Amino acid sequence: MAKKNLRDRRALLIIFFSFLPFVELKSQQKETFISYNENYIKDEIIVKNGEDFEINSKYKIGVLKIEKNFAILEDLVNPIKNIKLELDALNGAFNNDLILAKRVFNPRSKIKAKVIKVLEGKKAEILVYVEDGSFFTLKENIELPSKNTKTYENGDVLIIDNKEFKEIKFIGNLNDAKIDEFISLYIYEELYRDEEKIEVDEFVEDESKKETRVDLRDLPFCTIDPNSAKDHDDAIFFDKENSTLFVAIADVSHFVKEGSKLDVLAFKKSSTIYLPSRTLPMLPSILSENLCSLKENEDRYAYVFKLKLDIKNLKVQHSELFCATIKNHRNFSYGRIDRVLENKLDQYNENEKRIFDYLLPLYEITKKFRDDRLKKGYDFRTSENRLKLKNSLLENIEVEKSTASHQLIEECMLLANIEASKKVGALGIFRIHEEPNFKAISKLIDDVNILGVKAKLKDNVHETISHIQEESNKLFLRDEIDELVIQSLTQAKYSSKNLGHFGLGFKSYSHFTSPIRRYSDLVLHRILKTKKLPKNIDDICTHISEQERKIDKLVWDFEDRKYARWAKDNIGGEIKVKIVDMERAKGVCYENMIGLKVTIENYKGQKLFSKHKVKIVSSNLATKLIVAKLL
Repeated sequence: MAKKNLRDRRALLIIFFSFLPFVELKSQQKETFISYNENYIKDEIIVKNGEDFEINSKYKIGVLKIEKNFAILEDLVNPIKNIKLELDALNGAFNNDLILAKRVFNPRSKIKAKVIKVLEGKKAEILVYVEDGSFFTLKENIELPSKNTKTYENGDVLIIDNKEFKEIKFIGNLNDAKIDEFISLYIYEELYRDEEKIEVDEFVEDESKKETRVDLRDLPFCTIDPNSAKDHDDAIFFDKENSTLFVAIADVSHFVKEGSKLDVLAFKKSSTIYLPSRTLPMLPSILSENLCSLKENEDRYAYVFKLKLDIKNLKVQHSELFCATIKNHRNFSYGRIDRVLENKLDQYNENEKRIFDYLLPLYEITKKFRDDRLKKGYDFRTSENRLKLKNSLLENIEVEKSTASHQLIEECMLLANIEASKKVGALGIFRIHEEPNFKAISKLIDDVNILGVKAKLKDNVHETISHIQEESNKLFLRDEIDELVIQSLTQAKYSSKNLGHFGLGFKSYSHFTSPIRRYSDLVLHRILKTKKLPKNIDDICTHISEQERKIDKLVWDFEDRKYARWAKDNIGGEIKVKIVDMERAKGVCYENMIGLKVTIENYKGQKLFSKHKVKIVSSNLATKLIVAKLL
């Protein structure tokens, strides 16, 4: 610990005794220390080592961090020695409490300790629900027996303090479907998005600092997005005579100045949250849906890549990056462009014909780029389940798969992102994805062989994974095997150092094309414009990577609550599931309510990915646990 904290260590001996060298203390202090810690010495929590006293290696001191299914003791001396605790081994400790824990030896479990004593507890808020006379935490489902529950009904949700269990704020009841959003946002600490507002004058243009811009308004740019999109980040135009692709990205950095209140809040959020119920933007709607958004027939500031394509060798021959003013001549949906690419042209005007005339040849070119890219990268058969709600209840599931129009835009954006990463240099903000280690690949081989896929290790990881995919096609198991492959890979993240992107097969890659909804892209735009790195670039990379994971969990939590609510209304109903976790007896629905997860109570070792019909037995709105029975 830093020297500036020495005073705190001496003032709080009982809390920090594990870090304080006994020899640093004066004689009187030593006597006080020994007297104050007699019980700890007696119980051999503190042991004498020569002239020093130190904590017994069987014990740990740290800060408690409670996750969904377990807790972590963050070691204050050595963070790499953090250890896990079961939620039923917390002994009354709560999140952020300073605790003393005893290490537990259990070779069959990753759980390594249990709480002995809370050394310093901070008063904090807890979101709970009421059930059978007790409070239960909504995040971890820890029971908090209390006399204060008598005035509440089963299912009531409220915020209480973690010491006296007194009400701070009443929220509502679990039977109200509208409460799901509040719960998810509260648990993952994103409620502030509705509370923190930025005044309009934060992003009023400074006329004296306007960038020199190229006028590209005559070029027939277009955007291709989902029907529901309001934040249009990117537009494209293809000059087919000169084989030149223009990728225009909303110039967010023009409006959001580094260090401003707006920038600080955008950094805190790090990205837009897309819930089935609504969108919670990273930037205020006046920017994300208006001033920055590349709206149809509106003049907009853009940061533009002009990419000269070498179609023969399938590479970017030359690239230019500059500020421009553009006009989006037409906003299309993915569905409309899919029909165009399939030569199912419906009625169109002259403006649309100008755009279709370059989209069709551009699509053929991007297909070639894609085929070449997949020689080093991977094509995973993934789809996205979009929950459709009505009156806050789950109505149906729409499965969005990657279509021709998606792939067209994806390849254009990939080219821009690659070129952006090249222009940054050795240090910047990169999207990295590390190659899986030998252990992970070996386990993958074992797992797919159990499923009947005859695969073996090849000369390198790419060949091995491609071989597994080819063999899985023969057994019509490609979708399932791709799931296992993805699980074997590390998660992509942000870094100031270029470590390449394994999944995409790129030596250098950055996120450039979505600054309205991703803070990483905004930072990259600033670096490219100023040729300067933010002083805290590593902190930025760490924060936005962590925030990305947290937001994913938030969205999954919200969706699972909607699935649980649907299941509760359909007790006794039958659904079709495939086994996705043999150890925990988990199945996932693959028809109608696609994505709904169940725990199978009469599971008897059915094969992974085998398909079964089950009956819904119960559904818990608080824990999101849906129990089903094999028929």
